[in-house]
Formats: sequence, structure tokens, C-alpha cells
Amino acid sequence: MAVLVGDAIRLSEADALALELGLPLVQDPSALSPSCERVLQFTPERLQLQPLGPQASGPVYVDFVDGAMGHRRRYGGGRSQLVAKAVGIKKGFCPRVVDATAGLGRDSFILAQLGCHVQMVERSPVVAALLRDGMRRGQCDDEVATIIERLSLTVADARQWLLTLAESERPDVIYVDPMHPERIKAAEVKKEMRLFRELVGLDSDDAELLQSALAAARKRVVVKRPRKSETIAGPKPNLIMEGKSTRFDIYLL
Repeated sequence: MAVLVGDAIRLSEADALALELGLPLVQDPSALSPSCERVLQFTPERLQLQPLGPQASGPVYVDFVDGAMGHRRRYGGGRSQLVAKAVGIKKGFCPRVVDATAGLGRDSFILAQLGCHVQMVERSPVVAALLRDGMRRGQCDDEVATIIERLSLTVADARQWLLTLAESERPDVIYVDPMHPERIKAAEVKKEMRLFRELVGLDSDDAELLQSALAAARKRVVVKRPRKSETIAGPKPNLIMEGKSTRFDIYLL
């Protein structure tokens, strides 16, 4: 992997990211190594993860303003959404949430839009860089900026990070969405999940993450699963909320 930048205006930003990630900085695409399979590419508009090669798909990036997230922000159903019920949002109460598997931040953003303060934890520095860029661009939109203010990001392995929290730092809810080999059938999701698997692999340590979450949360742990998949190894959930393709396993504390 390399950091690719063709815009001189973003050169210093790209250089800092390359140094942070320990990746080569490339300004001319023809200078990329033939073995390079993907790049973190700075365009004038955004930072994106771009696969390379003749069969490469389009880029993956974080967009909280437009696209699917913009549509869901406007028409997503508010507190009637299943994820809102799963984390325990009620009239007059929005829990403090840690999203222990932040990914592209979509569920975190939805919860923040509904009023929750969400600490996102992402263990892949590359994915975290995409998240930071999406948050930066979101702050340029007046409506989205108020939501971004309720989001924060930590780059860490949540299994260990959760166990370092002081008593006053423990969240009401810990939200976990482990990565699976099979997910929603949409081609766009397949593209993103394929790239994520290449970066960080599958979450074979989800049982260990669940135990850390159960030790750190104050009120509940919420695990997002494909509807027909098995529960994570360990204690059985107290409640299960099912949607059309997804379910939430809820552990009450």
C-alpha cells in the first residue's frame, strides 16, 4: 500500500499521513510498485481507499453529507429505527455509547444524529484515516457539523482499550458490529467488506471483544449480527431484536 497524492495543495497532509502509517508517499502513479494492490489517494475533495489493477472496483471513502448517509439522515425514521431501540434511546435519555468496531462510522453517525455521544474505536489506522477525513468534511456542512460534534475517534484495539477505562469513563452502552465473511448482498457493501477483510481480516476474536465489552459497559452491550447467524460464543443475550436482514443481540447489565 502507498499514499498517492497528485494535488500539490494536499502534499503536506499526504506526507504527514504517510509518515504516520509508515507508507511510501507517491506523487506519480507510474512510480507505484507493480505489487501495490491499493492506495490511500488524496483527491481535491477527499481521502479514499482505491484498489488497483484491471479488475479493481471503485474507491471507498466516508461521506456523512451525501449519498446513502445523507438519504438516511433525512429519511431514516429517527428513533423508530431498530438500532435506536437496541441501544435504549428513550424520550429524555440518550446513552453514552462506545462503538467498539467503528468501521466507516455509519452506525455511530446514526446514533449521534439521534442525540447520543459516541466514542468510535477503530483498530485499523487506515480505516481510521478515512473516518477522520469524513468527519473533517462533514464539519463543513452546517447540519452535519452539529452531529459530528457528538462523535470522537480513538485508534486502538477495543479488546484492550475497553479494559483501560476508568470508572468515570465507562459508557452506558457498548456497540459491537463484528466483520463477517457474508453480509448484505448489495454490491457496494461487498466492495467495502472485501477491502476491509484485506486490511484487517475477519473478527475471529469477537468472543474476546464481547467479554471486554461486558466488563466495561454500565447498562448494556449491543451486538449487530446477520439475522440468521449464530450468537457470539459466550453468555446468551437477554434480548434479541430482529429486522429483515439484521438482528441485535442485547446483553443487559
